[in-house]
Amino acid sequence: KCVFFEYRGFILVLTFLFYTAYHLSRKPISIVKSELHRNCSNIIQPKDINITNNVTWCDWPPFDQDNYQTLFGVLDNCFLVAYAIGMFFSGIFGERLPLRYYLSIGMLMSGLFTCLFGLGFYWNIHSLGYYAFVQVMNGLVQTTGWPAVVACVGNWFGKGKRGFIMGVWNSHTSVGNILGSLIAGVFVSTAWGLSFIVPGIIIACTGVLCFFFLVESEFQFVRQNPKYFPKTAPLLRDSSIVDPSINGAISTEPDVIVEEHSEAISFLGALCIPGVVEFSLCLLFAKLVSYTFLYWLPLYISNVAHFEAKEAGDMSTLFDVGGILGGILAGLVSDYTGGRATTCCVMLVVAAPMLFLYNYIGQRSLGTTIGMLLLCGALVNGPYALITTAVSADLGTHESLKGNARALSTVTAIIDGTGSIGAALGPLLAGVISPSGWNNVFYMLISADVLACLVREQSLSVYLHRINLFLFNANANQLI
Repeated sequence: KCVFFEYRGFILVLTFLFYTAYHLSRKPISIVKSELHRNCSNIIQPKDINITNNVTWCDWPPFDQDNYQTLFGVLDNCFLVAYAIGMFFSGIFGERLPLRYYLSIGMLMSGLFTCLFGLGFYWNIHSLGYYAFVQVMNGLVQTTGWPAVVACVGNWFGKGKRGFIMGVWNSHTSVGNILGSLIAGVFVSTAWGLSFIVPGIIIACTGVLCFFFLVESEFQFVRQNPKYFPKTAPLLRDSSIVDPSINGAISTEPDVIVEEHSEAISFLGALCIPGVVEFSLCLLFAKLVSYTFLYWLPLYISNVAHFEAKEAGDMSTLFDVGGILGGILAGLVSDYTGGRATTCCVMLVVAAPMLFLYNYIGQRSLGTTIGMLLLCGALVNGPYALITTAVSADLGTHESLKGNARALSTVTAIIDGTGSIGAALGPLLAGVISPSGWNNVFYMLISADVLACLVREQSLSVYLHRINLFLFNANANQLI
């Protein structure tokens, strides 16, 4: 049992590292944007360069034009649209292919395309088509990550403290963003190509780790180590034994082993699980807000607070630090109250006015900036983290599945794929709206937060109805 639980913790750490690497490789583009286009009139001009335009001589073509924000939006959208489309297929593949191979290949390919973007600096490539193609391919291969890692964690951990465990575990998203920002910031002002190449090498190395060390489920671990679990031998020989009380996987006691169903759930079958469609739509708007900050916050800080590219990138990491705290808090509260939907709605309702305040007072002083970034990060990423982890795992092991554990990857892919549509729309809308003023961008983000809450209103009313029934029954008992 000791070996079993030690390896369970190891899997949690290992999958944490995997998805940290995925997000680490996505972040550089947001840091490099402010280097690809900047005000060159404030920079000392080299004597050996024949300068024809005093304002754009240091920019990287084709991003030296007045429509550079639109071009940045195109790059973001190439990645995010490809990611959103690919995600709906990724979950289907994830249920039917060995997760170890699937993740390993996905991380190696992600490393390749991340490096190719950075090599454009050394190969002196100035074609928008090249960078757009690399972003599309990177978006497709990055879809291998999320359904697979959630399925792995869901296969190893039950529902007991899933909100808290996954809230802590989901900090990999913010940790990856922070590390990606810091690594990209080291090279952005000298050789921005390394801002992509170094993260690309890191995620490729984690792909090698995955190939050698990942064990996909508790059952597979016990089957590979029979000497530690002699009591399980009869059950291992009988794959027809299933205990529906533990969701078709293995109980928390390693001497009671259960084989998984061999048939994966269909796409339409996953859509019919209660709550999948509602939470998918909620995540669409929540992820729209989160990814707009992910891709545009450094540029916003650079433009409004007039920080240099590296300083703006470092300052933007505070939003992700707040996201870590928000994800853990959301998980704890949802475990304690049993209301995942209620927790999401409350945080989304509070987030809307906080975004308004950050836009108006967030740059008045350094202390105000730090405080507002932490607070907004917690409120924006808290619901997003809860839906993509604990909620997805709960729905992927819903009682309507009657113990079939092979729905986690598909359900996770549907929810995150729908959310990724919002992730694609957010940066695109920001690129279109930002020339008219940053105020309008924030109004768009506030509207998205409100809509995310509204699509969960039906679920919230159900929980309120349950609370009213509980209070009514309590009062009735007191009267009796």
